[in-house]
Amino acid sequence: MYWYLQALKKYAVFSGRARRMEYWFFFLFNFLISILLGLVDAVTGTLNAEAGVGLFGAIYGLAVLIPGIAVTVRRLHDTGRSGWWFLLIFIPIIGGLVLLVFMLFEGEPVENAYGTSPKADQRLGF
Repeated sequence: MYWYLQALKKYAVFSGRARRMEYWFFFLFNFLISILLGLVDAVTGTLNAEAGVGLFGAIYGLAVLIPGIAVTVRRLHDTGRSGWWFLLIFIPIIGGLVLLVFMLFEGEPVENAYGTSPKADQRLGF
């Protein structure tokens, strides 16, 4: 939960770097919350089956859209890539797969053009 909250605290921060833990825990919690909100939408009758989304899920999705993009850009920075690589998402199938591979790479252990390594701060013991 710590990493999810860290990503939310940096709501629209597109500079700096994000560890793999911050990125993947953010998306794990988003996935779990989306499932929960999908159930709430189904129970309350606010689920639109044709669109595949409900009222609460849509509101939550819009709320975490900017932090999701921001943590992705910071994760790309951690691997030494520009945030503009995020635009690969608009290439069907291939773009998403390339981004997935980039997100799996370990970040650069030394300072790069986007800042110091987030792993350099070992206070958390991770």
